[in-house]
Amino acid sequence: MNLPLFHAFWTVLLIVIFVGIWIWAWSGKRKSAFDKAARAPLEDDHELIPPPPGSAARAPRSGEE
Repeated sequence: MNLPLFHAFWTVLLIVIFVGIWIWAWSGKRKSAFDKAARAPLEDDHELIPPPPGSAARAPRSGEE
């Protein structure tokens, strides 16, 4: 196998892989997962971060306001 044929094969293989990933990413089945991932930075996560030790502020318990 000569070098130009190898380069041509490699190029075609990478294009096929790229198109496959593109189709997978834009398929309708993935839309909900990508929408959820896109909203993740905007969601409120204060209840997941504990207050520093010794601070006066504390997160309210469920049912408490």
